[in-house]
Amino acid sequence: MIDPQIHDFLQAWDGAWSTLPPGSGPAARRAHFERVAEAMRTPMPAGVTSVVHHVPGPGRPVRVREFRPAVHGPLPTLIYLHGGAFMQGSPETHWDITADLAARWGLLVLSVDYALTPEHPFPAAVDDVSAAVTWTFAQAQALGVDPARVAVGGDSAGANLAAAATLAFRGSDCRFRAQLLVYPCCDFDTTRPSYVENANGPLITTASMPAVNAMYCPDPADMRNPLAAPLLAESHAGLPPAFVAVAEHDPLRDSGLVYAEALQRAGVPVVLDPGTGLIHGYLRARPYCAAARERFTRMGDWLAAALA
Repeated sequence: MIDPQIHDFLQAWDGAWSTLPPGSGPAARRAHFERVAEAMRTPMPAGVTSVVHHVPGPGRPVRVREFRPAVHGPLPTLIYLHGGAFMQGSPETHWDITADLAARWGLLVLSVDYALTPEHPFPAAVDDVSAAVTWTFAQAQALGVDPARVAVGGDSAGANLAAAATLAFRGSDCRFRAQLLVYPCCDFDTTRPSYVENANGPLITTASMPAVNAMYCPDPADMRNPLAAPLLAESHAGLPPAFVAVAEHDPLRDSGLVYAEALQRAGVPVVLDPGTGLIHGYLRARPYCAAARERFTRMGDWLAAALA
């Protein structure tokens, strides 16, 4: 059963999205998402400041929004990748999530505005994330980053990109201490039970996924690339410890579960949160739902301990 408090969130969320004209394309959806997220954003936590950096990237600068807590010294750092089905979202749509992580756990959070589809299909987002990671480590001293305490994380499509980043930088000088994967999509197999059980969501639907996936990987061969589908990597050995948070009533649930199992088989320490009673996108429901707040606290506590 879906947690009853989630329904209060869904009423507000569905009402905000009901004004988007039917058939709206990605550009219109992006603009609407920005307005909805801003209207629903919780207040900026006291003591957190935010500035924007423009990072040299592959063909264009990559915008990175920094959330800095009122803490001195080289800081534990989270490189955060927002969700949005690879086609929408930004550091601003996920502002309250990243600001709260910075405030509550004393993390420097660097939220990456990676390239979106369909204008920029795979591997553009992966390339932008790689540029942001490389910059973070190269500029660690200037940024006040402790390079020995850097994690990567994200939600939904952003969790896919975070998992891909751990593969891309495995064995490099850019070493992640931890990875935080919140309701991740780790491959493109929609035949698993959760896609049937939760076909109608809420928030996302199984029927919408083929079109979303095709925008991200218009070349079907790319859906077998481990940087697009991290589950398909030949090996997951040597990846950083992971917190994998899935949601019981989410089509993507089983993709996250199978990825957690793959990490565990490879000897990677994994904490798996089953998200009982919760839905995809539940981090947005924190103002409405005690269970969502509890899950957020659990993942934040784990991340702080992993970066201690």
